[in-house]
Amino acid sequence: MRSKALSAKPTPNWEDLTLNTSPDPTQLDNIKAQLDLVLLALEALAGIGSETILAAAAQLNLESIVADRVSLWRLRQSSPLRKSQGGRKKLDVEEARSLVLIICHLAKQHQELIRRAVALLEQLTEQNQKPHQAALLGDYIDTFTNKYQERMEDGDNCSSEVLTHLALKLSIDLQIGRA
Repeated sequence: MRSKALSAKPTPNWEDLTLNTSPDPTQLDNIKAQLDLVLLALEALAGIGSETILAAAAQLNLESIVADRVSLWRLRQSSPLRKSQGGRKKLDVEEARSLVLIICHLAKQHQELIRRAVALLEQLTEQNQKPHQAALLGDYIDTFTNKYQERMEDGDNCSSEVLTHLALKLSIDLQIGRA
């Protein structure tokens, strides 16, 4: 039997998460793209929008970084996958951390829904059925696909199979905390 003291995980301090060296530009582009894709998956699965994301930022005391819709839009436009008018905003480490905290907060709030979606996916996979046959997954995949095609540079060039696979992978990542 474990004691509660042993099973409790310490919460790292914000200051303990500093980087000693900066990531290279390719890593930064990958991070920016991944953060935006995970937020897109949360939007599609949980039906959340910018107001919910801004409310999470406020709950986490991150208003100095994500103050309003415009600042959120600018952060998300830093993704190299996004359709863009003009130059991209550079995403600094503090902004990336803020997005990670917001994503984790929202994923935790919607964990039951995320788990249900992944359980349905596992069940349908075992039965050799398509994910669209479950209303929850079908709606999620359709919403994700529409949002991706609307917002991402290569959206019109991606097949529905590729976008379905990406949507399902992101839901699994959200469920196991790899996002």
